[in-house]
Amino acid sequence: MRVRFLIAILLIVFSIGMALSVMVIKNKTISEVDLVAINHVAKITEKNWGQVTEEIYHNIDVKQPFTIVDNLGNVVYKTSGNHFIDLYDSIKNRDSIVDLKQNNEIIGKIVIQNNERSLAAEMKSELVTYTILTFGILMVISILYIVYLNRTVLKPFQQLQYFAANVARGNLDIPLNRTKNNYFGAFTDSFDILREELYTARQREYESNRSKKELVATLSHDIKTPVASIKAISELMLMQAKDDKTSKQIDTIYSKAEQIDLLVTDMFHATLEELQQLKLKVTEEPSKVLIDMIENVNYDQQIVYEPISACMILIDPLRMQQVLDNIVSNSYKYAGTNIIIKSQVYQGYLELHIKDFGPGVSEEEVPLLFNKYYRGSNVEGKNGSGLGLYISKYFMENMLGQISGYSHDNGFTVILKMKLA
Repeated sequence: MRVRFLIAILLIVFSIGMALSVMVIKNKTISEVDLVAINHVAKITEKNWGQVTEEIYHNIDVKQPFTIVDNLGNVVYKTSGNHFIDLYDSIKNRDSIVDLKQNNEIIGKIVIQNNERSLAAEMKSELVTYTILTFGILMVISILYIVYLNRTVLKPFQQLQYFAANVARGNLDIPLNRTKNNYFGAFTDSFDILREELYTARQREYESNRSKKELVATLSHDIKTPVASIKAISELMLMQAKDDKTSKQIDTIYSKAEQIDLLVTDMFHATLEELQQLKLKVTEEPSKVLIDMIENVNYDQQIVYEPISACMILIDPLRMQQVLDNIVSNSYKYAGTNIIIKSQVYQGYLELHIKDFGPGVSEEEVPLLFNKYYRGSNVEGKNGSGLGLYISKYFMENMLGQISGYSHDNGFTVILKMKLA
């Protein structure tokens, strides 16, 4: 509709320009020579030759300018508005020339100026003016229309291009804004709806994958705890076995438990990068819940612990059990000694000091023990992934607590700090 309107305006302007040009051409007419008046001028001039003045012509109505010259081409008289130069130029300009005679001898000439040259110059000037004006108006209208097209067509397409590039990169947070008087309003809305649907679908996929990874990470790590218990009890039973058949059966149980432990470790590695997505539910719990957690890992009564200081602490019971499992399991594996657990309330925390009597680790290695995949120099011949203390640190910090460790002359101690409620 707007394109038709523009075409109509352009045609109107062009038609007006053409009409003005035609009018200019039609209004320019060549003046006809008034022969009667010119003959009258000739008679008066011949009669008064030698005394030609302006007064002798004041009663003669000659519309065209004229010039009187003698036989030598000298100007004797010239009316105002006359552009006479010489006879050659007058002949070139197609001026009318009448001879003046006395006694049948030519004494001079009357040159009546032809207005064709001036008309042509004037017509040319006016035509150029109207042509420039017409095309100038057409150009201005065209420029304005190009600007209008740029705002209403090209810019929306550029926005669509930028929007499509963002969608292709997976950046679905930037909406596609629709400007006023947009030709592609419904088209733009469809793209933005597509973006919203893609964003929603990606969020659902993200939540689904996160839930799956959380489940795998949680289950794989939780499975390791009972497997470790099976391995520990199998070792104890193997030491107490009295015949070869029983020893072989218990050894089979231990080897299968070891195989399961390795498989679960591989599965946990696959989801370890998503560990930060594991959720913790921190609640206020009485400190006595720690007793049950300690007993759960006290396989052969190797743990000796004092009464836990009575208080309320902020923990996630499930994750706290995993932390204790990891620490006690490490002591069983690398120290192989009894474990002593003491508690105290200090500076807003309930502290558990878990001490074994093994070889410990060097002072240089202590800060590295809580790094991912790091295993100390005393791990030769013992399976492990270097993740237990790393996971324990993550859980403790997200329960607003702390974990640290230090070596001493007769073993290694891990300190767990749980924030008081």
